[in-house]
Parts: sequence; structure tokens; C-alpha cells
Amino acid sequence: MKGLGNIMKQAQKMQEKMVKIQEEMADKTIEASSGGGMVTVVANGRQEILSVKIEPEVVNPDEVDMLEDLVTAAVNEALRKSRDMAAEEMNKLTGGMKIPGLM
Repeated sequence: MKGLGNIMKQAQKMQEKMVKIQEEMADKTIEASSGGGMVTVVANGRQEILSVKIEPEVVNPDEVDMLEDLVTAAVNEALRKSRDMAAEEMNKLTGGMKIPGLM
């Protein structure tokens, strides 16, 4: 039973570290752009979009479809990078072990 107690303590420590990492992820940001930098999106490690910057020269009423595509591409890239960043942080905690339910 002593071994089980140690396992439970280790699991609790790991859970505490996971909570800390998740809290820290809110402070980490990632930037992605599309259209050669015409649209730039900043996201945090919680996959929240913090800002969208659009260069004025890309705003053309006749090309709204293109602008929508650029925004969509930049947002998707920022979210992908954010997920990768979060997975990398969790990977440090788990030592590369895949644990179901963790990012």
C-alpha cells in the first residue's frame, strides 16, 4: 500500500503542475500572419484570439472575400501554433508520455 500512496502523491503533484502550466499559458502569446503580413493575429496559449491587425491597403470593398480568407487563414494558423505551444509545455510535464485528456 505504501507504493500506492507514492503514486497518488505523484499524481497530485502532476495535477498541480498541469494547473500551473494552464494558468501560465494565458500569458504566453503566439503570432501568425497571412497575405505576406497583411493580416496578423495574436493568440494566447489557451487558444483565445487576443488581437487581429489588418493593414489598411488590404481593405478594399471590392475584395471582401479575399480579406475574409486572409483573416480566416491567419486565425487558423495562430490557433494551430497556440495548440502546438500548449502541447509542447504539457510534453515537458509528461516527459513525452501521451496521457488521454491532456491537450
